[in-house]
Amino acid sequence: MFTGLEKYVRKENTALVVWDVQEALVGRIFNREKFVTDLKDFISWARVKRIPIFYTEITPLPERYESIIRKISFSAGWNPGNIIKEVYPEKDDIILHKNTASIFTGTNFELMLRNGGITNIIFTGIATEIGIETSARHSLTLGFLPIVVEELVSSGDRDAHERSLKNMSKLMPVMKIDEVKKLF
Repeated sequence: MFTGLEKYVRKENTALVVWDVQEALVGRIFNREKFVTDLKDFISWARVKRIPIFYTEITPLPERYESIIRKISFSAGWNPGNIIKEVYPEKDDIILHKNTASIFTGTNFELMLRNGGITNIIFTGIATEIGIETSARHSLTLGFLPIVVEELVSSGDRDAHERSLKNMSKLMPVMKIDEVKKLF
């Protein structure tokens, strides 16, 4: 459905997002081992290609200023933990501390992309039906080209994950790892 991407996608105008790959979330996904192995390899490939890498990390606000739903989640003892060691950011990677399900809300992500001449965003991470889909759709409304890597997004809810991939594939490229790499 999405043909001709090679005309627009180059390493110079593309960024990789590694969304919320934190201990508690990774521990809940249905395909943990394969997901972590494949993501680690893909991040290594992106570094060789010199594609900028942006990690997101769920970061609570001070309690008074936190949203009601997040207060409920955190008060139940939920703690996302740190980014897992297998894919931990390196020196040139950027960590965005965020408080919402969109990478664009409450961060300087859009500003950094525009300043860096980046028009394409490769999305990976957890959870497909929450932050990945929200951020990918938001990127569309801002004029960016989102590319979701099918094997590199996951969830604790496999059915929701699969529905989300199906929904997104109607709006944006949802591609296999090898298809994405062929673009570069």
